[in-house]
Amino acid sequence: MLLKIPVFLFATSFNVVAASLNSQLHRRDLAATIAAERTIALQGALDNIGPNGAKAPGAYAGVVVASPSTDDPNYYYTWIRDSALTFKMLVDELLTGNTSIKPLIEDYVKSQAIIQTVSNPSGSLSSGRGLGEPKFYVNETRFNGPWGRPQRDGPALRAITLIAYTRWLLKNDGTAEAKADIWPVIRNDLNYVAQFWNQTGFDLWEEVSGSSFFTLAVQHRALVEGAAIAKQMGFSCAGCDSQSPNILCFLQSFWNGKHIVANINTAVQRTGIDSNTILGSIATFDPDAYCMDATFQPCSHRALANLKVYVDSFRDIYDINAGIPASSAVATGRYAEDIYFNGNPWYLCTLAVAEQLYGAIQQWLARHNLFITEVDLAFWQSIYPQAKIGQYNSGTSSFDNLTSAAMRFADGFVEIVDKYVPVSGSLSEQYSRENGTALSAHDLTWSYASYVTMAAARRAATTVLASAREPIQVPSWGERSANSVPSVCVASSVAGNYTPATGAGTLAGAGGCTVTVLFRVNATTYYGENIYLTGNTTDLGNWSPAEAVPGNAANYTSERPLWYFEIDLPASTAISYKYLRQESNGSWLYESQNRTYAVPVCGTQAETGSAIVEDAWVGPTGTPSKG
Repeated sequence: MLLKIPVFLFATSFNVVAASLNSQLHRRDLAATIAAERTIALQGALDNIGPNGAKAPGAYAGVVVASPSTDDPNYYYTWIRDSALTFKMLVDELLTGNTSIKPLIEDYVKSQAIIQTVSNPSGSLSSGRGLGEPKFYVNETRFNGPWGRPQRDGPALRAITLIAYTRWLLKNDGTAEAKADIWPVIRNDLNYVAQFWNQTGFDLWEEVSGSSFFTLAVQHRALVEGAAIAKQMGFSCAGCDSQSPNILCFLQSFWNGKHIVANINTAVQRTGIDSNTILGSIATFDPDAYCMDATFQPCSHRALANLKVYVDSFRDIYDINAGIPASSAVATGRYAEDIYFNGNPWYLCTLAVAEQLYGAIQQWLARHNLFITEVDLAFWQSIYPQAKIGQYNSGTSSFDNLTSAAMRFADGFVEIVDKYVPVSGSLSEQYSRENGTALSAHDLTWSYASYVTMAAARRAATTVLASAREPIQVPSWGERSANSVPSVCVASSVAGNYTPATGAGTLAGAGGCTVTVLFRVNATTYYGENIYLTGNTTDLGNWSPAEAVPGNAANYTSERPLWYFEIDLPASTAISYKYLRQESNGSWLYESQNRTYAVPVCGTQAETGSAIVEDAWVGPTGTPSKG
């Protein structure tokens, strides 16, 4: 007797099998594409590192060039933040067994030890303030031009990178190197974080002065890791233990109930929906963590809700996103209000969305469950309409369907990027909102590093999806021991002690003892005019207007037209100086006299600004701008 199989059952079974096969084929094709581009991206990052990088001529050993672009825009500098993120990627490469990376990391350690001692417009090593300087020339010298400074994420990110390297050394017969060479560099950075975390600074886009989610998130991680590694090596970090809970407490202020606000305590009026928040979540990803809202882990309800709000903010503003369903990936940029280069998608921002989701998948699979709440329900229903509030355990079809939907969504962002990567595989900073053409700084190191870290996160996530094996993970930074939010937030700090890391290659006596001097000058100015300070020392620009120190007019009023300058100067020295006035057309007016000042002896000025110089402009005045 022949069995009569219902046609609709056969068709349904065939469709399921076909869909599964198509998914597997698609995943293999995408994996091959990612593998090819990852190779290009890793080499692209290496090409931008001195002294032997193919696109880094003149860069000193271990110095990361942000981009070979020298015009429109000129990115031929080294940023502390970009460099730390790049070398964190390279340290992770070392952890996977690529020991050829080690000499580069050793060069990086030495370059950062030297840069820590370079006095700059943010300050000096002696006061600690100089560690907040965002960028330097590629020959490890100071950049005096106007800029958004200080930026307080750099020291935290550098500490995180060097702590990861220290862990590797401790496991590979490198204890002496870790203690003598690496720890002194880390200690300076941890001291900076513990002392300055609750002071405002510029965000990672170098545009907004205030309190930044990204900065506070990585500062919390740095102090948690710092306390653990110090204890492991027999050292102490009192500021780490006392200040990390305070940072975590303050970090909760960035959640407004619907999404993370990128910057608070700022006069800049924006929605706060910003890639800053996605980057902060992946920079503090811990594969061993639960889906904790307090630390905004990638799989947390807050981070997922925030991701949807962020992604959706770009759906209707870029031409290349037109017609893409609301359940699918789109190109994303820094923030919707962006006007830099006309405000385009950024490769690293789009990749960051994928990386957060890959990290979340690792965490769900490691915990063998996921939870959906009212907070992140909208996210889940946008990628899997059947999603409901509840708990889903591994081994069930619901869990598999949800994690697979998250994987498809994440892959979509990588496909967007791959669609707009040039045939050469080179990654610029941005791609056109109109047609996807690469724009702005070419061969951006951060773009390359972000592709490599995304690929690593996807590999870890897909390893578990495809089998019962444990994922290929980056090490835990100890989130589970540091996610308890204090009931009361305390805005405190711990004064740091900063010394040159001579073991890492800094010259003995580098950095010297400095005194923070507050110069205040009354100088009535018209709109478009700016006041500068110059003098006979490197700190004051050696009389060159191009290297003069820009003034701050934040406290300027009609009653008191105050411009001020906070400068770390070598103790017990005599300087000559004068003020300059730059007109709106770029021309300069000079004071009619040179002034002199005797910098106090070392150790007599305990607080920033306790050495105060009061002046009034003496010289020609400008004219109102006709613009």
